[in-house]
This record gives sequence, C-alpha cells and structure tokens, in this order.
Amino acid sequence: MLKRTLLMTAASLALLGTGLSAARADALVDEAKAVVAKATSRADKWEGPTTGPKAVGAKSIVYVAGDMRNGGILGVATGVKEAAGVIGWDYREIDGQGTVSGQATALSQAIALKPDAIVVSGSDAVEQKAALEGAAAEGITIVGWHTGPVPGPQAGTPVFANVNTDSMEVARVAAMKAIADSDGKAGVVIFADSTYAMAIAKGRAMEEVIKKCAGCKVLDFQDTPLADVSTRVPQLTTTLLQNNGSAWTHSLAINDLYYDFMPPALSAAGLDSASAPQNISAGDGSESAFQRIRAKDFQAATVPEPLAMQGWQVIDELNRAFSKQPWSGYVPSVHLVTADNVEFDGGPKNVFDPDNGYRDAYRKIWGK
Repeated sequence: MLKRTLLMTAASLALLGTGLSAARADALVDEAKAVVAKATSRADKWEGPTTGPKAVGAKSIVYVAGDMRNGGILGVATGVKEAAGVIGWDYREIDGQGTVSGQATALSQAIALKPDAIVVSGSDAVEQKAALEGAAAEGITIVGWHTGPVPGPQAGTPVFANVNTDSMEVARVAAMKAIADSDGKAGVVIFADSTYAMAIAKGRAMEEVIKKCAGCKVLDFQDTPLADVSTRVPQLTTTLLQNNGSAWTHSLAINDLYYDFMPPALSAAGLDSASAPQNISAGDGSESAFQRIRAKDFQAATVPEPLAMQGWQVIDELNRAFSKQPWSGYVPSVHLVTADNVEFDGGPKNVFDPDNGYRDAYRKIWGK
C-alpha cells in the first residue's frame, strides 16, 4: 500500500511538473506576443530631449564610417550631414571600407584634417582606442554611433557619447518575434560577427532568449564577418539547409546584410518565402530589408535603427559637448518593422524615419 501511494505521489508530482513547465512555456509565448505588439506600434510621439544648449558657432566635423556599404552607417551619415547643414557646420566623410585596418587608416586621415569633431560610426571604440586617444590628444571631440554595446559615454575611451538604441533590448525583441510567431517552437540559426563587440554581444543575447524557450532550439550560431557576407552566406545557407532541413524555421541576424545574399540559395533549394526559414534582423533596417519585408520576400522583420534621427542626435550630442554640457541621455525605443506596419514611420521610403517631429524638436533646442 505504501509503495502504491509513493508511486502515485511520484506520478502526481511528475504531472504537476509537466503542468508547470507548460504554464511557463505558455507564459513566455504570451510575453513574446506582448513584446512584439508593443514594438510594432506607431513611433509618432517625440520621446527625446526638449531642452539643451543653443547652437554653437561654426564647427568642422569628419564622419568616419566603418563601412559605407552598411545601410545603417550610410543612413546615419545622411542624418548627420542633414543636421550639420541645419546647425551650420562643415561636414566631410571618410570610408573605413569594412576592415579594422581600413578604419584605423580612416581615423588617421580624419585626425590629419584637424577637425573640431570626429563622428566614429560602426567601428569598435575599444578596438580603435589608440587612434581615438590620439584624436582626443589633439583636442578633437568624439561622438560615436554603434561604437560599443551601451548608449552614452564609453568608459575607458574618449567617446563623449555613443548614440545607440539599447542593443540588448533590440536582441530581445528580435528573438521574441521568433518565439511569438512560432508559438514557442522555433528552430533558430543565429548570425553574428565577433569583429565587433556590440555585434557579438547582440548575437549572444538573442541566443540566451531563445534558450529560455523550452520548445525552441538554437540549431547553429554562425560567427560570420559582415565584410565577408557576399562570398560566405550563399554557400553557408546551402550547408545549413542540408544540415537542418525543415527544423530550421527562423533566422536571427545582427544585421540585414546577411539576408541580402541568402535568397538565391533558398530559391535554388526549391523554397519560397513561405516555406523558407523566417528571417528576422536585429538591426539596422536597410532599404533592401524594407523592400523584402513589404514584398514578403525572404524576410519577415527587422528591428531598425531610426538612422536619420540618430544622425540628428549625433549633432545634438556634439553641440552639448562643445557647450561643456553632459550628453542628452536619450535612448530611442525599440521598433519592429513587419509587413503589417511597413507603410508607416518612413516605411514608404524604405527607411525607419519616425513620424515624431524630431527635426523640429532639435531645431527648437538649437534655435535654428
């Protein structure tokens, strides 16, 4: 009798444990769907600064791009140039061409121009620390875009402020999209790039979110340099399909660039956008990504940066630095673009450009 009671108790506990696991799984899926619903809402309210220093006098700035082939870096350059024109500063740009050595050379060229400020875009500030310290020693003010994983001043570097969304929240939203769409059953391949500290941190953060989903699985984590995607991604896609088959339901990438070179291999394997892995990007919202999402052509979603708006923020942070004031503290909310909301907030122009009046807000601060 005692033995039977113990067996029944054990069975009951096992069933209870199963029920609790199922409840936890359902709760995560519900949370994921709530996160996605919030991130896909309209971005039409200004949440940034409303006060700050008036525009200082004429300044010269050099925009040092990590790689102008990167849609995010290019988009920010457009915003910086536009805002510099409004505030009355001279603007130049130099392309680091996607390599660490090229970025170092570009920084050296920028320093030689003796500008008032350098905007470092898409290069790792720690990796380029020696060059940045050289610039600071010359009295050059430095503001970054995606120079590290954390917005604001970068500890251990002379970067006054790193303009960035919260990259860990970007990673969480992208991963939650895969969990929500699959009802907690996603088989995921993750693409990241350890060349950049922020990129690999974002990739690992997506991995951790997926691992918390009991019914999901990380099939592969691919550390593939962004500079090499055009040559590596096509064959890599074919290999991943051979290795994982239909178990590969979703892709998570730290940048849309990976998906520029994936569709031909997916089509060659006989897949269409509906049957292929659902591709989700945790940055930057390139023009080609918007086009794919709108056409439902091998990309389901992207978490874009408000690139032009961040370009304006870069100029505002520089103006604060020149005025001996602290950085603004502004970190834009995370936004997720899908086929359902791609026609809002700049989507018709294939960019994420929030309808929140940021240009007028910054003009008012600067007195312009």
